[in-house]
Amino acid sequence: MNPPTTLLPTPQEIAAAMEATWTPAALWRLGPWLLRDGAGGGNRVSAATVEGPFTPDDIALAEAAMPGRALFMLRPADTMLDAALAARGYNVMDPVVTYVAPVSQFAAPPRMTSFPHWPPLQIATDLWAELGIDTARLAVMHRAPCPKTVLLARSHDRPVGAAFVGLHGPIAMLHALAIAPAHRRQGSAQNLLAAAAHWSAAQGADSLTLVVTEANHPARALYERMGMVQCGGYHYRKP
Repeated sequence: MNPPTTLLPTPQEIAAAMEATWTPAALWRLGPWLLRDGAGGGNRVSAATVEGPFTPDDIALAEAAMPGRALFMLRPADTMLDAALAARGYNVMDPVVTYVAPVSQFAAPPRMTSFPHWPPLQIATDLWAELGIDTARLAVMHRAPCPKTVLLARSHDRPVGAAFVGLHGPIAMLHALAIAPAHRRQGSAQNLLAAAAHWSAAQGADSLTLVVTEANHPARALYERMGMVQCGGYHYRKP
């Protein structure tokens, strides 16, 4: 595909969309920190981020607020915090890459391969459960205060994949994309991405974005084949 010509959102705008569409159970300020309680919904809704100048005492303050579960998200600009945490013995985990593309870039999906709905049908939640997306992550979807949908992909009247899409202004964020193992590399993920883009366009969004672990090379190759481009990323550190 040709490179996108639509003005794409910045990493900061994507971060705001991520917060709005994949929402922690609790969010509060403490000194220079923004702290999150994900209620078991994963790292993204459980990590602390730094929002201003900090000192070693501030790091200790954040650690005390996260007893037994200290976890920090490090964005590209957080080099000083990254170094400070490394010096305290924190280890890097789960580097993540952000991908984005204009919704207009996606070809229309084949008819009747997927359909949007909310709240999620039991058949979608059962499929997600089989693929490791548990009730705590479903709770994240339910509490996201944004326009949203579940997309369920079908093949021969059987569920083969599901994804969650939330909107934050003109940005659509795709989360929890999961394909049944027997149906991978058969076009289901491409169809869900295209369906997500077309649903989002119908709601007024102009960009589709998602995050994927740096090590997930098959998924990254798929996104790049579909014309999505990298736009920032982040990683975590924990003791």
